[in-house]
Amino acid sequence: MLSIVHSFLQYLPFTRRRNYNGSLTRSNKIPVIHPGNSKAEDVFSKIKESIAISDFHGYGCVDFVFNSRACKLVKPNKAAPGNPWLWRARFWDHQPQVDVAMLENGFHVAYCDVVELFGNEKSVSIWDDFYDYMQVLGLSEKVALHAMSRGSFYAYNWALQNGEKVSCLYADNPILDIKSWPWNKGRGIGSKKDRRLFRNAFNFKNEQDALEFRGNPLDRAAEIAALGFPILHVCGEMDEYVPLEENTIPFEKIIKREGGSIKVICKAGMGHHPHGLEDPAPLIDFILDATYARGD
Repeated sequence: MLSIVHSFLQYLPFTRRRNYNGSLTRSNKIPVIHPGNSKAEDVFSKIKESIAISDFHGYGCVDFVFNSRACKLVKPNKAAPGNPWLWRARFWDHQPQVDVAMLENGFHVAYCDVVELFGNEKSVSIWDDFYDYMQVLGLSEKVALHAMSRGSFYAYNWALQNGEKVSCLYADNPILDIKSWPWNKGRGIGSKKDRRLFRNAFNFKNEQDALEFRGNPLDRAAEIAALGFPILHVCGEMDEYVPLEENTIPFEKIIKREGGSIKVICKAGMGHHPHGLEDPAPLIDFILDATYARGD
């Protein structure tokens, strides 16, 4: 019987735990998705730009330049039906547990660098073109967005213009109001360098323009709730840069008040770093549930 069970399990994708020593072990909860297909082999061949092939934690990765932006695409060994994908908004390869686990589950993982634009109209337009290109390559119409810290500006602002294309959004210690960071008008630690970058990205004439800015994800939380996709935030209780009470807590209240779907995982005693969870299984389950519309 044991050998039969083992033979069956080897065909099931599974979430893994990443321990502090970096090793991966099977999670207690095995997300059941459909078996893979061979389309992963076709995606790279459809890229018309010059590519550089590398290894991403045991998976094939290509770097290429699309519309003058540095991009990456990683393919699974076997793609799940429909070619689902995870779109990493910022900080490529930092705490990659979620990315690796989604590759194990047949997802592609994509990245398009708009690092200096902070989710402004230009970055949304660039991402629109990149999304269209991913459609040409054959990836699914709906994408799971993965945002860390300031990456939430990129992800939420794109989602506000493309809500029907988003299956879910996972944000880790997300910045949701520039008054909190980088302007540190609350208790958080700010950043003069990033204030200058924000001013340039959004054409603020002066500090007052920044403080009166109403394009923050927090300001638009009701609009985000109306889009209908599920949201997961993972936050450090003692985040010294992005205080919970200035960002996720008021955001969560608005999302719930407006009938949206949001779950918050609070890491007791933790700061802004490290991002993610020691055991990423709840994050993987969230993405799989949203992608395949699975209930608990």
